[in-house]
Amino acid sequence: MHDYFLGDSPSFGLALVPFCFLSMLLFTRHPRTNFIFDEQEALLANPFVRSIAEAEPKFRWLDAFHRDFWGLGPERSIGSYRPIPNLVWRALWGLGARDQTPFLHHWINVLLHGANGALVCVLAYALTKRRGVSWLAGAAFTASAVLTEAVSGVVGIADVLGATGTLLALLALTRKLPWMGLGVFLGTLFGLYSKESALCCVPLLPLGALLLAPTTHPDKPRRWLRAVVAFVAAAGAFVLYVEARRRMFPAPIPSELSVEANAHKGLGGRAFAAILRWYAQPTLPKDPLNNPLVNVDGLHRVGGALRVWWRGLVQVVCPHTLSGDYSAPQEPAPATLFSPEIILGALAMVLPFPLAAWLGIRSWLRLRKQRREDALVQRGGGAAPAQAGHPELGSASKKNDVAAIPKSNGLPDPSLVVAFGGLWVVLSFFPVSNVPVLLPTVRAERFWYFPVIGTSLLLAVLFGWVVDRVRARGTRVAQRALVIGTVAFFLFQAFAARSHANDYTDDLSFWDATRKAVPRSAKAHLNYSVMKGARGDLESRLAANGVALELAPQWPMASVYYGDTLCRLHRAPEAWPHYVHGFGLAPNDVNLIALGVQCLWDEKLLAEGSSVRTELDALKDKHPGSWLEYIVKDVIEHGEEHNGVDPKYRPRGYNEGPKD
Repeated sequence: MHDYFLGDSPSFGLALVPFCFLSMLLFTRHPRTNFIFDEQEALLANPFVRSIAEAEPKFRWLDAFHRDFWGLGPERSIGSYRPIPNLVWRALWGLGARDQTPFLHHWINVLLHGANGALVCVLAYALTKRRGVSWLAGAAFTASAVLTEAVSGVVGIADVLGATGTLLALLALTRKLPWMGLGVFLGTLFGLYSKESALCCVPLLPLGALLLAPTTHPDKPRRWLRAVVAFVAAAGAFVLYVEARRRMFPAPIPSELSVEANAHKGLGGRAFAAILRWYAQPTLPKDPLNNPLVNVDGLHRVGGALRVWWRGLVQVVCPHTLSGDYSAPQEPAPATLFSPEIILGALAMVLPFPLAAWLGIRSWLRLRKQRREDALVQRGGGAAPAQAGHPELGSASKKNDVAAIPKSNGLPDPSLVVAFGGLWVVLSFFPVSNVPVLLPTVRAERFWYFPVIGTSLLLAVLFGWVVDRVRARGTRVAQRALVIGTVAFFLFQAFAARSHANDYTDDLSFWDATRKAVPRSAKAHLNYSVMKGARGDLESRLAANGVALELAPQWPMASVYYGDTLCRLHRAPEAWPHYVHGFGLAPNDVNLIALGVQCLWDEKLLAEGSSVRTELDALKDKHPGSWLEYIVKDVIEHGEEHNGVDPKYRPRGYNEGPKD
């Protein structure tokens, strides 16, 4: 065992097997799992994925680049453009992984996550040349409990594949210049076509080339040249991705980004809007239930985002609570901008930049000093020191701006890895932080898949630093404390990951665990009620739905679903006030209106001359041109013909595929 892990330098092939097994141990769902949460829309209702099973497929393989993450065209998209995951799902659907279970789809995530752990291990070795530190970095990434949502949930494949491309681009920085640029370009492009979060490669890869060149290329660092090449390659991939997407997926641009809407802003605001217009991001949903920050001013939005950022950082180290949902009012907009979490979040987002600058400059000064010392030794007829201690690093060259790595043991300077790791965590999370743009959701643990690459490197380097000091000056008690602390950390991560993966046993288990983890999430309670209702337990559905309605009294779905539960319990007169409230809040939500009106029809409350029919007829007149008006008028005129609502307007049933 010792020889396997520490006898040879870790390679991808060597690291792949143990990290895949670790990933399988921690994140594999129950074989009888069913489709949970977004998996129904991503797979069961995805027309692009499902068409492969048709006798004459409606969509070709290349149509993945003309559809969004959910298989929808640009005119119906909610903003997610990720062709590569759709191609993987379509291939699995064609192989027979279909309506019965999402197990194989999720298991691909598990294996890919293990492969990413191996890539992190190889990357850590390239940056530190320390085998123990490298294996620890890979283990910290693979076992990170906060990544459970991305790995155990099917839709997390976008994060997993996006990180695969990003890690390959990072590893390309260790290649020689002719190949480095190509590797950065291809890795970044693959990451972007998997998930938009890979745009963090554009600033981070040039910074990585600049900071890490003395580590990855001690003989010929050429740091500025490598930084320029990395920037051109990453930016070129980004521009190609955006221009191709604009042509193949021409989604409507939000009106708030138009020239007219931004004419009153300063130069910075107009320039930012122009960049977003060029980027052509499809319109993102703005639902205060999923993201309460949509209705607050800019300062409070940033404050709320910083608070979420800090809570996520704490979760990475101490995942005491994990959840698949953080809907309102679980993460409300902040009442004050001076709460401890907001202040700590601001410091954690800002300080890595001056810290990285200081560590980078200090390392550069040390390297210059080492070069002068080497020159003096050579003029005196001696031999250049230290490098022989680590033949893997190569020899020094007097012609370069950096002659040798300034460590007496010949190891790379770990402070450069700390500098880059800190920048990586901040810059890879920033696009999904709700600071630059508002996202559909206020918080999601899958957003941490990219940043945990950086935290894993930081934790591994910290471990190496502590080990060095304990070996040099520590007592036996300190050595035992280090071992116990390390084992306890990984056991805690593993226990939290496995426990949360068990929540994905089925949809009922998932929402039961979610409502307990985040008891102030109205969506968690409502979805739990739906799961209970799907199993015929209407009394439990009513109780859970009541909690959701209490938490979010102005949420149309909570009111209509509560009324629908009462209606299904044959208590339709009690349901009517809740229907009225929900219909008034969302007169254009065709699914909610059709759901409620159909149950009222089934319970005979819309018979001609009934008071409910009269009130519903009056209610529709208050919302002219709405779906409420259309559905009610259609039911009054053609209800007998359709036995209620026209079937083409009724909502898709639970666990059903797309409607024709």
